[in-house]
Amino acid sequence: MRFLAAFLLLLPCLTGSVWALDYRSVSEVAILYDAPSQKAKPLFAIAAGTPVEMVVTLATWVKVRDAKGDLAWIEQRQLAEQRTVQVRAERAQVRANAEDSATLLFEAEPDVLLELIEPGPSSTAGWARVRHRDGQQGFVKATQVWGL
Repeated sequence: MRFLAAFLLLLPCLTGSVWALDYRSVSEVAILYDAPSQKAKPLFAIAAGTPVEMVVTLATWVKVRDAKGDLAWIEQRQLAEQRTVQVRAERAQVRANAEDSATLLFEAEPDVLLELIEPGPSSTAGWARVRHRDGQQGFVKATQVWGL
């Protein structure tokens, strides 16, 4: 058991991969694979703008997790620095300020993508500033979206 634990701790050093839990958005429609190679088995296509959690980076490939929890490999060049979040609540409420009593600007249905303007700073903990593709922007509770 100790050998396995030591091996798992050293694995990133041995493979040159980096272990991280960070989010990115898919920059273009992309095919996700079961291994880090275009010769691997294609699993599914993912839409541009979809947020994914980066789990492991290996050379030019990244193992990612989507909002459903599925794991797959994508080419690193297909990930954008600009982030989005995906609505997980029945109706995510976007408000004028980062507080429950603030004016309701709009509601977004499940799976709607919102551009992440900024994750909540310490003064707005639990909230994120977002923008809808039609230009409306405001604050959404972090519990109502996935990708933070």
